[in-house]
Amino acid sequence: MKNIVVSGGTDGMGRALARHYVNSGWSVLIIGRNPDKGAEFLAEARQSGAADRAIFLQADLSLVSEQYRVVAEIAKAFPVVDAVVLGAQHFRRERTVTAEGFESTFALYYLSRYVLSNGLLPQLELADNPVVLNICGPGVSVGEIHWNDLQLEHGYKGLKAMMQGSRANDLLGVGMAKAYEGSKVRHVLYNPVFVATSFSGEYKKPVRLLVDLAKRLGATSVEKGIEPIIELLNNPPTKAISAYKKRKELSLSNKSFSEADAARLREVTAAVLASRSTA
Repeated sequence: MKNIVVSGGTDGMGRALARHYVNSGWSVLIIGRNPDKGAEFLAEARQSGAADRAIFLQADLSLVSEQYRVVAEIAKAFPVVDAVVLGAQHFRRERTVTAEGFESTFALYYLSRYVLSNGLLPQLELADNPVVLNICGPGVSVGEIHWNDLQLEHGYKGLKAMMQGSRANDLLGVGMAKAYEGSKVRHVLYNPVFVATSFSGEYKKPVRLLVDLAKRLGATSVEKGIEPIIELLNNPPTKAISAYKKRKELSLSNKSFSEADAARLREVTAAVLASRSTA
């Protein structure tokens, strides 16, 4: 029996993936903030006779303390982890700072993925063919790392924060592959493009109406949207790091995947987390 962890597993593609793998005989642990949605997942598993293979961890992954708690809870539940899907994100129109002092998008969209990727390595290394799949935005040309203002204290915009998160996740995958050369864990950066999910976030009404209209007219269904992800999870690429836009593999030759920037971000992130833990 294989074990999979899905952050953002109570909605959209995360929930659909969790349902697929429970029905496929895997043990599935999902992480989400909403206890009612978590209970729905557990109820579905019970109805299909899979109650012993479904776990819900309620957590606010924008809090670093919760990220570390979740890593410890997963290690107790799954001594071996075959796959990790990183999917938690939430659009913030206005700049929001967590109780720990982090800008919320940076904390949820990037730091939670950094902590989970690094924290679960011991369990992943024990699997036969382990993979970490990060649902982010490789192949998108916009967005940059604001090295002198990672928390976006100046000139915050919701899209700017999300795009910085996407570029940070590109570098996270590259940095993991480089830092743990020789590891059998495969890191996959995945861009689903436009899938008809809930688009969790705080949008102005006109923007929400446009998003809802676009979803009805041209978005890929969630069921179709997860098909390439399932293929990658079931048969991980042989490369330590790869990136895909739907089923198209992307070149890692552009600046979004700079090894120097990845090493720099990894060093900065470790320092930021260390400084907060001693504050």
